[in-house]
Amino acid sequence: MPSFDVVSKTDLNEVDNALANIGREIGTRFDFKGADCKFEREESVLTLHADDPPKAKQMHELLMTHFVRRKIDPKVLDFKDEERASGDRVRQQIVIKQGIDRELAKTITTAVKQSKLKVQASIQGDEVRITGKKRDDLQEAIAMLKGLKIEQPLQFVNFRD
Repeated sequence: MPSFDVVSKTDLNEVDNALANIGREIGTRFDFKGADCKFEREESVLTLHADDPPKAKQMHELLMTHFVRRKIDPKVLDFKDEERASGDRVRQQIVIKQGIDRELAKTITTAVKQSKLKVQASIQGDEVRITGKKRDDLQEAIAMLKGLKIEQPLQFVNFRD
């Protein structure tokens, strides 16, 4: 039976490349001259360190721009609240979403069932497997899932006949 998996994964190597490019740009930009602004990544959590809130806002824009250049969807970023550090410094945690959580998986399976397509959806850990009898039904399911308003980018992998 043909099937495919719906996943949401972010290539952390591309994230590292984007952060390296941001570091180089911060080092050369005049408005960041003498500033101690940087990003740190630990697993799937980025930490933004900025001298003041306006520089933090500029760093957000840099992050979005460089993610788009590296073909990473900026919707994978989950910005937490800004924290005040010593002085007027700002620190902020940014989580990179990996995998499909339970609520999103339920939304996807419900949408597949309500679409009246001849396919079945099942939750398997942090991914959703869609199976059907015909390849055309699966392609219709992919088109339907692409049309959903979901706050997280989805990839369709492991397509099997």
